[in-house]
Amino acid sequence: MARMNPPPTQRSRISTRARALAALITTALALSMTAMAATAKIARPGGGPSLRIATWNLEWFIAPENFLALARTCVPRDGSPGPRERYIPCDVATEKERSALDLRVLERYVDRLDADIVALQEVDGIAAARRVFRNHDFCFTQREGVQNNGFAIRKGVPHRCGPDLLALSLDDRVRRGAELIVYPGEKREFRLLSLHLKSGCARRTLDDPRRDCQTLARQIPELERWIDEQAAGRRFGLLGDFNHDLLAGEGPARNDQGQVRNLWAEINDDEPKGLTLLNVAAGQPFVNCAPNQNYRSYIDHVVLDGRLAEWRVAGSFVRLTYEASDALQRKLSDHCPVGVDLRIPR
Repeated sequence: MARMNPPPTQRSRISTRARALAALITTALALSMTAMAATAKIARPGGGPSLRIATWNLEWFIAPENFLALARTCVPRDGSPGPRERYIPCDVATEKERSALDLRVLERYVDRLDADIVALQEVDGIAAARRVFRNHDFCFTQREGVQNNGFAIRKGVPHRCGPDLLALSLDDRVRRGAELIVYPGEKREFRLLSLHLKSGCARRTLDDPRRDCQTLARQIPELERWIDEQAAGRRFGLLGDFNHDLLAGEGPARNDQGQVRNLWAEINDDEPKGLTLLNVAAGQPFVNCAPNQNYRSYIDHVVLDGRLAEWRVAGSFVRLTYEASDALQRKLSDHCPVGVDLRIPR
């Protein structure tokens, strides 16, 4: 008996349904792969255990309950906070309040970064940091203002919080440095400094007469003192928001009048004798944090001294960027992490 074929109209309907089903499956697979990519941890290098260190400016990051209290007494653009140390500008109060969903998305990026030590900037201490760093210990500067520098350290990593580098703040007019001692008391001990230098002088030389550049120039001798102290026999690193393009500076460290001109040349000056510094972003292409940004260069840096750089895993530079939808819909940060992996000897 001959098999009956369906009429043409029925065949057309079947074909249309099949194509629609295939398209639906393809879309679902694409969304699934995108979701996996958005949550996958940044791969660790092979060859044994490593320690990932990174820096991340979280941009006015304040615990929600504290943010609401500060927003009620915010300072207008042309206003003065008076004697208060804890305050936020009213534009921050209007634009930077984060929701529970914002915090969950940021926590997802913390998981993706998978760093053992993160130098933090613009964070209002432990109460804020623990909202997204769930399995970490913390070290923060003790400045009364809401923007503090510090570290989130994965639980289990031996460490000790060092003293605030108060001198870097120019008597608390700008931000202090936060010191962290990793593997204290061991042969492999090293020290890290989380810093956030004066903004407004990203690509200008430090002898520029603008006030922001002059303030930044005044911070550099204090930073150099800390570097020189560590270089006397310790491994060390500088991590943070330098607010300056270290990779663009060329020419001598100082001008003819002896003023600091080139930040990188000034701190990477072979003094004490034999001191060398490595910027882990050197030779790396610049990548913006999100598609809606149009910056040209890194101002967040991880800098290692020559001895600590010996432990750097080749090719392990880390730059974690935001998904376009997250950047547009969520309040994350105008900065994103930069980091590197170290192979620490036993």
